[in-house]
Amino acid sequence: MTQVFTGHCLCGAVKYRTEGEIKKFYHCYCDRCRKATGTGHATNLSVEPSLPEKIIWLQGEELITRYKVPEAERFTNSFCSCCGGRVPRYAADMQLVIIPAGSLDNDPAIMPQARIFWDSRATWSCEAGTMKVCAEYPAD
Repeated sequence: MTQVFTGHCLCGAVKYRTEGEIKKFYHCYCDRCRKATGTGHATNLSVEPSLPEKIIWLQGEELITRYKVPEAERFTNSFCSCCGGRVPRYAADMQLVIIPAGSLDNDPAIMPQARIFWDSRATWSCEAGTMKVCAEYPAD
């Protein structure tokens, strides 16, 4: 089901809109996500975009800074250069828009599906509860 997603960074300087179908909604506990967020995990929606533009930057596109970990196959951190708030990025290799869930203005109407890279989690991080736990990326 195609949904519209809007959001912004912490200071509101960067605003975006995208449309598409949610493919994955995960809490990621890998070391890179912990370092990028400063918390125990990152929560990201992976959306198959239905727009040719993938992401429409409503304002502040020129303020976006991207950092790709050189040795990482996929990890890139996109954020507002004013406040450091994470913003979406288009992952061309997977043909998905990766949306930091905390940047959303609207409720995605779905709950996270799994806790991934669980074996990398910090000992002080939250418990699994009843949610599916995966050592790495899920096979599905």
